[in-house]
Amino acid sequence: MDNPTFRLSHHDSEAGRLVLAADALDFDNAEQHLMAFCQLIDAKVTEKQTDADLLSWLIDFEGVPFMLRAEHYSASIWLERLGAEGDEELAFLNSWLIKQLG
Repeated sequence: MDNPTFRLSHHDSEAGRLVLAADALDFDNAEQHLMAFCQLIDAKVTEKQTDADLLSWLIDFEGVPFMLRAEHYSASIWLERLGAEGDEELAFLNSWLIKQLG
């Protein structure tokens, strides 16, 4: 997998979550998908955790911590705010990704 393909699925501003579909995502390449997404949005990974069916990464985007997750069963990745911060950044990313991903 050289270049993961993402599609914006939805932005749930109330829950503080931005969801993307990643059709080619599976257990073996989930980490590559998360890394590609971090590179796309220029985020820094600060912690990683891998469970049986879920990858959870703590990332820093524009000085705000977020949880970035990937689940191969749903072929999706999502970015969640932690606490009260992050709504503006998620709204920005939603608009920016609409333009970037077509």
